[in-house]
Amino acid sequence: MPNGSLDRWLHMDVHVSHQLQGLTLLQRLNIAVDIADALDYLHNNCEPPIIHCDLKPSNILLNEDLVAHVGDFGLAKILSEPSTEQLINSKSSVGIRGTIGYVAPEYGEGGQVSSCGDVYSFGIVILELFIGMAPTHDMFRDGLTLQRHAKNAFPGMLMQIVEPVLLSTEEAYASSLQDGSNIMEHGSNNAIFSVMKIALSCSRHAPTERMCMKDAATVIHRIRDGYVKIRQNEEVATAAYNARHFAETSRPAP
Repeated sequence: MPNGSLDRWLHMDVHVSHQLQGLTLLQRLNIAVDIADALDYLHNNCEPPIIHCDLKPSNILLNEDLVAHVGDFGLAKILSEPSTEQLINSKSSVGIRGTIGYVAPEYGEGGQVSSCGDVYSFGIVILELFIGMAPTHDMFRDGLTLQRHAKNAFPGMLMQIVEPVLLSTEEAYASSLQDGSNIMEHGSNNAIFSVMKIALSCSRHAPTERMCMKDAATVIHRIRDGYVKIRQNEEVATAAYNARHFAETSRPAP
């Protein structure tokens, strides 16, 4: 893929790669939608269902338009059992499937592969997408995980742990609008808050407490579309304001 992996964009070395800039909020929301749609398709539109088992940023590839594609199905499993509940409650001797930090906790406890495992990995990837820290970061030790880090900050201190590059790009965009405070308060902050709430729900420890992928995809679509609508309204208002201002300043003096 022309733009490489999502991991490359989230953890780029700005001193080495001057061409790359941080992903904007809209780009991150679009990527979250793409990943959710891909997993929803695998879980609910393939017959029999397919479980990826190794979702992580390095396995998510971006094309020239930054559309995300889920790749590397080397650990994928085709489900032969229609009952998700039976899969969750059964045990497997296969061992851990996936990558440390992204793999569902039940897999480490001998739990059977299920769509809930992919949902957990999806939640961790979305947390990383908006916080900018991998679950294997050095700060995550002694019981502190990326999921717990986000949960501890939610909701009151959430914006303090969001990736600084994301906030700076959004503030720069807001400054170009006539009412930038509106897009930040009702658009950007609300979208980040809402998508992080979904990520926390998807990454709960107990499989039965997680959202299903179809519901997560539906809500993330709604979050992205709501943010886009606010952006469009603010851009139209700014264009109208600029047009009026130009007309007034261009009017000949009496």
